[in-house]
Amino acid sequence: MFVSPMLDDQLDLIYPSNYYAFGGAQETLAQKIKNYLDLRLFRKITDHFPQNTALNILDVGGGDGWLLDLFKQMDRKFGETWVVDLDQKAQEKAIAKGHNFHLGPIEMFTYDGKFDVILMLNLIEHVKDPRAVLLQIKSLLSGNGCVLIKTPNFNSLDAKLFKNNNWGGFHTPRHFVLFTQSSFESLAQEVGLKVTQSQLTQGAPFWAVSVTALAQKYGLIKVDYSKGMHRHWLYKVSTLLGAAFDILRGPFSDTSQMFITLSHSDDSKN
Repeated sequence: MFVSPMLDDQLDLIYPSNYYAFGGAQETLAQKIKNYLDLRLFRKITDHFPQNTALNILDVGGGDGWLLDLFKQMDRKFGETWVVDLDQKAQEKAIAKGHNFHLGPIEMFTYDGKFDVILMLNLIEHVKDPRAVLLQIKSLLSGNGCVLIKTPNFNSLDAKLFKNNNWGGFHTPRHFVLFTQSSFESLAQEVGLKVTQSQLTQGAPFWAVSVTALAQKYGLIKVDYSKGMHRHWLYKVSTLLGAAFDILRGPFSDTSQMFITLSHSDDSKN
């Protein structure tokens, strides 16, 4: 599924200076819980690397490097940590924390070595040509490296319920291309990457946007656009309820976010 037209020539317009994702990770209780869960996931990803190996890590769309900070909390060695991002304000913060930074799209990033771990969390849906991005990622990935991707799944209950009422996963006009598990796996295979793990996870933010937007549509609430929908009390309540609902129903039906781990296909390792 894709949006048309893709406003890739108007990024300053569709990502204004008050865009919520430019604020970085907030030190809320929910964020601390998320950080804990992310750290557990990252440990599983790095377990198959020898402990004495210094890992090079790249976070595409990583902002000020806060996810890379989580990696550095592990009891293991790290080599270079890189952020590729379009947010100029994040550059100084990332460098101050010891990360390397490339300001610009991943397609324009060059690197002399290879990365053992590449993160693309909530990123692939924002690009005009996901195939070109995955080809670039493949060229940067070490032979035994892995790529962790998080992206919306539009074959989910909330996507179907709110498909005509601003489903949160649309994030129009910033989400250019959306996938299902099968369609993403097909694309990965086309570029010489294989899916080593694919799992669905809760889509609380999508429930929150969908419910809040629907309430605004019918005049039940008013959203202050200068502050953003994510600051409204209904959004916060809907996030908690959506997370609980998805966790309970997860074993029985598709939820709206995917965690996918990729590696080189056996015939494309370098």
